[in-house]
Amino acid sequence: MQKPDSLIFDMDGTLWDAVDTYAYSWNEVFREKGIDKTITRDTLAGMVGWEGKKVIEVLMPEFEHDKRVEIYSTVNDKRHNLIREKGGILYPGVKDGLKQLAEKYPLFILSNCAKGIIRQFIDWAGIDDLIKDELAHGVNFMPKNHNIKLLMDKHGLQQSVYIGDTAGDGEQSRMAGVPFIFVSYGFGTTHDYDVKFDDFPSLVNYFMAL
Repeated sequence: MQKPDSLIFDMDGTLWDAVDTYAYSWNEVFREKGIDKTITRDTLAGMVGWEGKKVIEVLMPEFEHDKRVEIYSTVNDKRHNLIREKGGILYPGVKDGLKQLAEKYPLFILSNCAKGIIRQFIDWAGIDDLIKDELAHGVNFMPKNHNIKLLMDKHGLQQSVYIGDTAGDGEQSRMAGVPFIFVSYGFGTTHDYDVKFDDFPSLVNYFMAL
């Protein structure tokens, strides 16, 4: 594989697991609004990487679109505080690995999450000095392939790679015209990738050796 000029990371399932915190935010909002509904970790884990519109359609089919959006907005507001309080679980080797990679590559985070969540993650993880920029789906509601190209254009990147954990990440990488690096320890499965890693330190060693 040709040496890239930058690494663009997915967040959930690639850098950390915050599904328990996400599920808690949903269930707290349902409780506060008197909605008799509980979202489990397993349900949400199967939706990691989805765009918000699809998530709320599946989680709340009994409500009209505007009601879904209202509830989702409340969930995201609550999530901002919960990430600060509860955080999530960084995958083994992520923080030290990002420190090494940042010495050689500009690092970016691009996720299908709501606006502001990536920044909350960066602050919680203490990696602000390692990440050059970030872009969430909730900023412009565009698909990942569009946002990958947007990030590349903004920073004059020519040979980025996208690193993620789902088949959807692979599809969006192909549409953006960039190699897809698959991490198998996350939430998804796929056979369509350029390189696969089973743990983060192996990914770091590979890119540091290029």
